[in-house]
Amino acid sequence: MTAQALVLTNNAADKVRQLRDSEGNADLMLRVYVTGGGCSGFSYGFNFAESVNDDDAEFENGDVKMVVDSLSYQYLLGSEVDYVQGLEGSRFIVKNPNATTTCGCGSSFSI
Repeated sequence: MTAQALVLTNNAADKVRQLRDSEGNADLMLRVYVTGGGCSGFSYGFNFAESVNDDDAEFENGDVKMVVDSLSYQYLLGSEVDYVQGLEGSRFIVKNPNATTTCGCGSSFSI
């Protein structure tokens, strides 16, 4: 698993850094994963982790880390994780070149 296989944008890294600093926990990392379900077949998930699992791939943007488990990695290869603010609210999003269809809100996809 190469460090360039997934990209954490500057916007996403800034938001993780802000959340990490507000929690006062320098160990917090963004975990991105894929689960079955959603209107298009698979759904993206985001949470925060304090440790790296044995099967995780790690990606960095400055002092911010993003981790992805080995099962999700295959669906996210080549993706960009970003943070956007707009009419739909503020959220992390995945720009996935492997997705053949996505739902209207962008939280689910199929390959």
